[in-house]
Amino acid sequence: MTLTSDSKIGSDWIDIRRDQETGIESVNAHFQGHAYDPHDHDEMLVGVTHQGVQRFSCNRSTHTSTPGRSMLIEPGALHDGFAPEPEGFTYGMLYLPQRWVSGMTDRLGVGDASSLGAAFRSTLTDDAQLRDAIQRAFMAIHQNEGRLARDESLDTLMEQLSKHLRPVQSDKAESAPVMERARDFLHVLMATDVSLDELANYTGIDRFRLTRQFKRTFGQTPHAYLIRLRLRTARALLAAGKPAAEVAAEVGFADQSHMGVWFRRAYRLTPAAYQRLCTNLTDSSPPSTPSSLSSFEGAQNVRHQSSNHRPQ
Repeated sequence: MTLTSDSKIGSDWIDIRRDQETGIESVNAHFQGHAYDPHDHDEMLVGVTHQGVQRFSCNRSTHTSTPGRSMLIEPGALHDGFAPEPEGFTYGMLYLPQRWVSGMTDRLGVGDASSLGAAFRSTLTDDAQLRDAIQRAFMAIHQNEGRLARDESLDTLMEQLSKHLRPVQSDKAESAPVMERARDFLHVLMATDVSLDELANYTGIDRFRLTRQFKRTFGQTPHAYLIRLRLRTARALLAAGKPAAEVAAEVGFADQSHMGVWFRRAYRLTPAAYQRLCTNLTDSSPPSTPSSLSSFEGAQNVRHQSSNHRPQ
């Protein structure tokens, strides 16, 4: 079964479908001018530009996609989008859940490509076979063509996609452990009003070096990372049917309105519109806590007065 949602914002429009069994979302959208602010997803994104010029930043580079080019974005990769030409751009995108990708890559024998342990060889590609595979899978999901058509097209997609994956070796070994502690601190205290001084005290480095090193490691400042973490968690909770006001409080936004502002800037949908699409779907869970938190101690005790405050 596929659930649908349509949203129009001026001359922009978004048409979203979601396959219940796989959890895959298909997004067909058109934007003029600014499309969306920098954000990330827990899912792996694969898509094709259909019309116009689509420009976006990803992996610390600016990319320009034109009709027929395929876009490949890893889970957690920060990206934005805008139209440099007046007529705007139209694209189709598949959001592939990490758990589903992991199962498929295991079947193919190419290892687990569902996390940041693997990356695409390039963000844009002109591979015609991959483009055709993406479009076939997109139509099978978006047009609800049935399970057999869906399964066959997704198998072909993953076979083609596996050719574009490469393992990633971190080149940030020196600062990574400290920055991972900072990141883990944010995960533990996501719902509270964390200060930069608290983060610096916990990691043992001054706040100015902390901000620079955090951005170098994760591609965004601690505050930007925290906002993206809250948004990803909110998406999962909304998809599970939790009331928006409760979601806002649980993930650390000041209130439902505050969450709505950030949510719409990132996804061009209101939380209510997204929830209408996703309610009653299975296998919707918040982003996983970093594995290093299994031995993470003391974060809750580091904080004092500001733990009762709300974020700005």
